[in-house]
Amino acid sequence: MRLSSCKGGETGMSLKEAMLYESLSEMKVKCNLCARRCLIPEGKVGFCRVRKNNGGKLYSLVYGKACAANVDPIEKKPLFHFHPGSTVFSIATVGCNFRCRFCDNWAISQEEKIVGSALPPEEVVRLAKKSGSHGISYTYTEPTIFFEYAYDTARLAHEQGLFNTFVTNGYLTCEAIVTIAPYLDAATVDFKGGADPTFYRDFSAVPEVKPIFDALTEMKRQKIHVEITNLVIPKIGDSLERIKELSIWIRDNLGSDVPVHFIRFHPDFDILDLPATPTKTLEQAREIALKEGLNYVYLGNVPGHSGENTYCSNCHETLIERFGFQIARWNLASENVCPRCGQKAAIIGKRETGGAWHSTII
Repeated sequence: MRLSSCKGGETGMSLKEAMLYESLSEMKVKCNLCARRCLIPEGKVGFCRVRKNNGGKLYSLVYGKACAANVDPIEKKPLFHFHPGSTVFSIATVGCNFRCRFCDNWAISQEEKIVGSALPPEEVVRLAKKSGSHGISYTYTEPTIFFEYAYDTARLAHEQGLFNTFVTNGYLTCEAIVTIAPYLDAATVDFKGGADPTFYRDFSAVPEVKPIFDALTEMKRQKIHVEITNLVIPKIGDSLERIKELSIWIRDNLGSDVPVHFIRFHPDFDILDLPATPTKTLEQAREIALKEGLNYVYLGNVPGHSGENTYCSNCHETLIERFGFQIARWNLASENVCPRCGQKAAIIGKRETGGAWHSTII
């Protein structure tokens, strides 16, 4: 990921009153944006560090304060079944509602100061269109914590014919999903460690995982396209039994056609002294998911592996060959049907072209 340097600070920054909060007695507020539902005393911030109680009102400290803005291929999110080949203008602010000890974006997700460059929603949309992007992705850190910024940008983006996607840990409330659903077209929901509750508590400071499953169910109800990733971390988060359980839940609650990506862990910024995930472990995870009835199962961070490709769910013909984030061969007939057996692939949109990616904007 190419990130710009964060700059600026809270001083002199205009605040944005938050959405989805309650005013309580004794000047306290309750944030209803993420599943933590923080009770925040006057003058304090929530767990995410970027939502503050000022005088009994909750404010976003990061509205319009982007610390990253890049043009990416949509496959990087990863979204393989939503407008393949398109480019997305990707933005983030500092902050997160998790404390993952293995986070590879820790420099911005765990930043305790409010830093970034002024990039209001109107400018995000203008730059997205100027870059030739097909949509906007709210990513790199957790978009839930900069919800007001994402919401206003997404609404303007729709007016300009751009789609919107979240890359999220899924720890947002159903109220938040319902609120942004009219403008949110797709979401990548990132699991870690096979959704093991003990793993989440010990390594991400997350008290329970049920809210993530609730959020996925709500996304389905709101007809948001969903793809799921699971970061497979050696020694502490690579249980194949957990992967089997997660695969079964996805099949039974979201459907067999929901794409699932098993992501290889790289210890680039790891403080736990862990190795990279063996490819064999990822292959075993993929085999389990396929055996449990999932039709589209991928491997991530293993460029050139056959597990990056899309295969027909009926006859297993290779439909899309990929190398990393690039489409190497497109083998779908019109209406995204298999040229061999005529089975329609569960892909939204046609293959897109145009738009340069990996260009740093700020």
